[in-house]
Order: sequence, then C-alpha cells, then structure tokens
Amino acid sequence: MMTSKERFIELYRTYIHRDGSEKLLEFLMSRSSDFFEAPASTRFHGAYKGGLVDHSLNVYECLKDYLERPRVREIYGLNSVSEESIAIVALLHDICKVNVYRPSKRNVKVDGQWQSVDTFEFHDDLPYGHGEKSVYMITGFMRLTRDESFAIRYHMGFSSEYDDPRSIGYTFEHFPLAFALSTADMEATYFLEGEKK
Repeated sequence: MMTSKERFIELYRTYIHRDGSEKLLEFLMSRSSDFFEAPASTRFHGAYKGGLVDHSLNVYECLKDYLERPRVREIYGLNSVSEESIAIVALLHDICKVNVYRPSKRNVKVDGQWQSVDTFEFHDDLPYGHGEKSVYMITGFMRLTRDESFAIRYHMGFSSEYDDPRSIGYTFEHFPLAFALSTADMEATYFLEGEKK
C-alpha cells in the first residue's frame, strides 16, 4: 500500500505536466519544505504530522467525485475540466501552509487533570493571505489558468471574514471550478476529517 506522500507524487507526476511543475514538486520534496510532514491545521482537521498531504489527497478525491455528477457536468459547465486542472487545484490549494506550523505543547484538562499535549503553533513568515498565498507560491514555478487561479484563491468560500461576499458570489457564479473546489474542501474538512470547533 502506498504512503500518502507516494500517492501525492504519483498523482502529481501522472497529471501535472506544464512548464515549471517539476521544479515545484522538487521544492515540495526538498528540505526547504515541510509539505509532506506538515499538519493541515493547528487543532482542527488534519492536526497531525502528515495531515496536509492527507487533506490534499482527500480534496482531490472529493473534487473528482463532485465533477462526476451529471448536473455539474451538464448544467454547471464543468464537463471539460482537464485532469491536469483537477490535480493542480486540489493537490496544491493549501501549499500556503508549507513551513507555517511549528510543534508545540498546550495544556488541556483530561478527567479533571491538566495534561500537556502535543500541538502546533501557526507562525507565518510570509503573511500573504490564504488562497492568494497559494496562488502566489504556485505561480513562482508555473502558470495557472484564470479558472485555476480563482478556484485556489477562493477555495475557502464564505468562511473567510476578510473576503467581500460579493466577490465570492461573483467568483462562484463565473468560475464554477472555484465553487467545486470549495465544496470539495469543505467535504474533506468537515466530513472526512471531522473538523470540530
């Protein structure tokens, strides 16, 4: 059985072939990146070593499933999304989380007793936002289509307090891949990975 890292690399190399993509993968696999060891969050979904790559793979599977729905293909106009675009937006939507989580400890009460547990702290040396930071990082290596850029930029949907709801609504209406990725991200986060706040 393949590890999550092996599965990610296999999907990446199978579907993503545009100029610069191999350099981006080299970066993700290098000592300069903790992509394959990083958590997906500090305390919620994927808050464990390797959670980020697991989350990326879950989003990929959820997006693939979503795009198979007849209504999505016929009415929403997503019948011609390339395998490359699917892989790019799903596998790379959260690379903004590379190198931002540090191992830490925190105290929690268990059965009335305080105990120290392992956790992660968020510390971002490049606070460029979330989706916009992922787009910025990817485009340092390879070009994105407009649909891919909007999908990655707005994959958090209405969950960000900093985005103008009108911009999100416009994006989802005009770039249905953005809505599809946001739906896949929420499905993976809340149902497969069980985020609880």
